[in-house]
Amino acid sequence: MNPSSTAAPPEAIWINGRPGQDVTVLDRGLQYGDGLFETMACCSGRVRFLTLHLERLRQGCARLGLRTLEAEPLRREIDAFSKQCGDATLKLIITRGAAFARGYAVSGQEEPTRILLRYRPLAPDPAAGAGVRVRLAHLRLGENPVLAGIKHLNRLEQVLARREWSDPDIAEALLFSSSGLLISGTMSNVFLVRFGRLATARLDRCGVAGVMRAAVIRTAPAAGISLEERALELSDLDDAEEIFLTNALSAIRPVRELAGRPHSVGPVTRRLQEALEPFLSGARELPGA
Repeated sequence: MNPSSTAAPPEAIWINGRPGQDVTVLDRGLQYGDGLFETMACCSGRVRFLTLHLERLRQGCARLGLRTLEAEPLRREIDAFSKQCGDATLKLIITRGAAFARGYAVSGQEEPTRILLRYRPLAPDPAAGAGVRVRLAHLRLGENPVLAGIKHLNRLEQVLARREWSDPDIAEALLFSSSGLLISGTMSNVFLVRFGRLATARLDRCGVAGVMRAAVIRTAPAAGISLEERALELSDLDDAEEIFLTNALSAIRPVRELAGRPHSVGPVTRRLQEALEPFLSGARELPGA
């Protein structure tokens, strides 16, 4: 079963650093999707790759023109929230804040809203080690370089793509852009291996630059694996000897079947899983992070 299909309400919620559940209906995150979010794995009270999450959040704030949040106070708040639990899934939402008047225009006086939610951790997926089954989505992602890479709140394309299947044995669907480029999964980034070389989609037109994707990009050279970010097409999928997916919660998941075609879980995928394993407990940051 796809572990993401199991639903449970949050076990704890903080609003702007304090326990609570009330957010004004005037919040621009609700009205326009005007904000960002991060989904993080918490292991034994430590957030995995927190520095990478905060860096992506900083880049997203700069892109949207949100008031920049100081990294260290935010880190302390996340640490305090995560230390209340052992293992958990955390979600951080940052919105521009309450709208002062109707309409899209920004006054510049908005105060950002911070929402932290804590959920039970995903149950281990027994199929993940042997590989998962993946399909190709019919939906095509719109291309917008201004929003490419950041994890903004508008995820309607992913919502619609996820509605395309209900088979619990299908873990994910791969998405192409409106111009036919392979971009990502609905909730993951995709990597291909051919002739021992690793490639992942360039995300300059659309898609989300995932934190686990960044971890693989940093780890691959130290593991002796060459890596290239480039435009990928359907033919690259057809030629791939190995395919794997990355996600902040599930780390690396090999693909054993794509659109009915079997794939092997290969040595490059296994080498990267082993290289990343010491960092998945959250106790260690990646070098350079």
